[in-house]
Amino acid sequence: MISRMTLVGACLAGSLLLVGCTSTEQSISQPTSPALAGATVANTNQIKAHLGYLASDALEGRLPGTTGHEAASAYIAAEFAKYGVLPAGDNDTYMQRITFRNASLVQDSPTLTVSYADTKIELQYPRDFLTGQSMLETQSDVTAEMVFVGYGVVSPEYGIDDYAGLDVEGKIVVRMPGRHASLPNEEGAHISSGAERQRYAVERGAIGMITVPTPAYEKRRPYSRSLNYIHSESMDWLNKDGTASKAHPQLKGSALLNMETAQQLFANAPRSIDEVWASMADDQSPQGFALNAKVHLTKASTHRDITSPNVVGMIEGSDPVLKNEYVLYSAHSDHLGISKSVEKDRINNGAMDNAGGTAIFLETARMFASLAEKPKRSILFVAVTAEEKGLLGSDYYAQIPTVDAQNIVANVNLDMPILTFDFADVIAFGAQHSTLKEYVTQATNKHNIALTDDPWPEMNLFTRSDHYSFVKQGIPSIFLVTGITSNDPEDDAENMLMNFLKTHYHSPSDDLFQPFNWTAAYNFTQVNFSIGYEIANAAERPMWHADSFFGKTFGKSYNLETAQ
Repeated sequence: MISRMTLVGACLAGSLLLVGCTSTEQSISQPTSPALAGATVANTNQIKAHLGYLASDALEGRLPGTTGHEAASAYIAAEFAKYGVLPAGDNDTYMQRITFRNASLVQDSPTLTVSYADTKIELQYPRDFLTGQSMLETQSDVTAEMVFVGYGVVSPEYGIDDYAGLDVEGKIVVRMPGRHASLPNEEGAHISSGAERQRYAVERGAIGMITVPTPAYEKRRPYSRSLNYIHSESMDWLNKDGTASKAHPQLKGSALLNMETAQQLFANAPRSIDEVWASMADDQSPQGFALNAKVHLTKASTHRDITSPNVVGMIEGSDPVLKNEYVLYSAHSDHLGISKSVEKDRINNGAMDNAGGTAIFLETARMFASLAEKPKRSILFVAVTAEEKGLLGSDYYAQIPTVDAQNIVANVNLDMPILTFDFADVIAFGAQHSTLKEYVTQATNKHNIALTDDPWPEMNLFTRSDHYSFVKQGIPSIFLVTGITSNDPEDDAENMLMNFLKTHYHSPSDDLFQPFNWTAAYNFTQVNFSIGYEIANAAERPMWHADSFFGKTFGKSYNLETAQ
């Protein structure tokens, strides 16, 4: 076998030839503070080297639990050590190793039977319904009455309770995808998330959940497309007792029905599903009722446990008191691995997603480590695993951090900065919810970079990357990406971003052959560094705004404006 170091060296040399051929000017203004001079300027060649290795074919897409992701993690730890970044994982190492469970559905096992009066209807998998694997049981079997609960959403803050007047104790709830039109985008994304809908059902005694489509949902996400994912594994991190962290033992069964078979669930109900769909015109929310029918669900699942690490480093602050507080940078080091397809190129290299973010994360660590005078607060660098499997590595670290959780004052998350044009602005998703926006603004102004508000609120990006794991633990957080304008007037920057999403996102073509703009990489690293520097030296830790839904929902007393 080729040794790991030989593999790394050969791969790195080839990768540098590939990504290092484009020359760009570094147009950003240099930091003016004496403490930020000289060695703190970003080194574009370092970014090229990191990106070239992490996105190379040799790492085979960095899937958690594989040799490729282990090599990526070892590389990140080695770079930390080279810079003098202290180990801050478990047992005085850089690694925080996590045990995960991969679960798969036994494809010939699912059954679903609907019965009412003298009628019994047996649906066929996967033609009529789909179901997911269980993280807790290898054999699942449940029979119960069904209750339609509309969207299945509860929000006292917005006056919503889809369960009002319904008895779902010991029953299976039937719900529709979508959400109440009255909910704001970011808040609605959380309130209407799958995890929250499961929680609402469990708290009211439900033992299963079936999803039936709406015409709008079927048009946007056809049932036929879901058939492409029936062989996919699910993944979750395990508690010390071996149970999956996100699973609800009370929920014994689940299913997704297609448009035709969904009608059969409502055949003995007070209203047909066609009447429910019609009632939803003009953004009206569907009302719940008992379906007067039982459902019997069975399936079998297989389990396979693996381990994969978060990589954690720390730069100690210079202030004798504030050094016990931490500004946390995160970037996910994993990607999708090798596709199960017949295409010639099956490796999902994840160059933009997220080798680019991890490369900038590493260069930011080097810049902080090179400071003659360190910032007042300490800086944590956490390269998280299993983001692509549901933000799992960041969720684990946010719940089981290697430092005192209440002393993590902020998170700056780097995920998929699009480095294809000389951007003139950045977006910091979530900044408006806390005083972090002040520090981001100070940093962007320093570099003559504009700060743009979320231009795509309908995409709910604030809830879709690793920073959100920290938000849910009450930590003010931002998700920093390149913006939608370019310094080159010939660039259609927003179209370039959308083209990446349509063409390369989660595809083998997200590789090293894309047209990287190294000015963008340089500028983004400078801004990213300055944001952390501003937070780390601020007199006050970041605070959630008093009127922020996320602050009120998750914030702790020590980081709420109302506590001042």
